[in-house]
Formats: sequence, C-alpha cells, structure tokens
Amino acid sequence: MDNLFKAAVITLSDKGAAGKRADESGPLIKKMLEDCNLCTVEEMMIIPDEPEQLKGNLIRMSDGSGYDLILTTGGTGLSPRDFTPEATLEVADKNVPGIAEYMRFRSFEITDKAMLSRGVSVMRKNTLIINLPGSPKAVQENLGFILPALRHGLEIMTGRASECGHSAK
Repeated sequence: MDNLFKAAVITLSDKGAAGKRADESGPLIKKMLEDCNLCTVEEMMIIPDEPEQLKGNLIRMSDGSGYDLILTTGGTGLSPRDFTPEATLEVADKNVPGIAEYMRFRSFEITDKAMLSRGVSVMRKNTLIINLPGSPKAVQENLGFILPALRHGLEIMTGRASECGHSAK
C-alpha cells in the first residue's frame, strides 16, 4: 500500500454543503481511484461553490498535506456560481492542459455538451489538481478516460519514474 499515491477529493456543491443533496460524485471518485490501486484517498470534503474556500483548501492540501493528487468535482459549467476552474488556476504553478483537453475531447464523442465544460488541470508544487464535472455519470466517464495515463504522470511528477519514453532499437 505504501507505493500508492495520496489523494484528496473536494466536491463543490452549494446544496451538498448545506445537506440538501447527497454527494454521489466524491465517493465514486474515491472508489475508482482505490479500485485501480492508484491512490489512497485520505481526505474528502464537500464545500459550497465559494472560490476563496476552494483556493484555501487547495493550498492547504498541496502545500501542507503532501497529497500527490487532488480531484475536484463540480463547479466547472456555465452557472453564475461555477468558479472551480478560476480558483484552481489562481493557485497553480504550472498548467497541465492536456488532461482537461483529453477529457473534453473524449466526452465530445458521447455528448456535444462536453464543449460547455471549463475544467482545468494544473500542478501546485508537487500536487496534480484536476477538475472533474459534477455529475456521477460524467465523473465516471472522465476519470475513466484519464486513469490509464494518470499513474505515469504521477510517477514522473513525484520522481518515481525518470523517463517518459524510450528509443526503439
């Protein structure tokens, strides 16, 4: 188990934080990460769609808690209260656009509504932060798309692997 990465999950939902809606996406993310033996999810929380609260938690989790991966769910659409991408970009050290681009690309094969997703993927220090959509169906699809490459990305980021490719002979 000690070779697994450490992860945290943040669900952004005004109704969920107020106890008016059950969080299905956060537990689904935890299950998917643990079922594929990629991460142990050590912290989960539901917070309202408040950018300052999200930024504070992302900073605390990446700077102080030693998480390799933080996945957010919710707040990535066009609603006036959807600020997840902006808050995530404000705490980022590096942009990792390929992850979010790939999720949108693959999602577009399922629904044309994928173009409305504004989720981002970034690094803060040695933590990869990825915004996932809010619905359980979209979480399952999008996380499923990126899981095969996520292990290698985390290995490179944390220094557990040193090369991305090899030369053919």
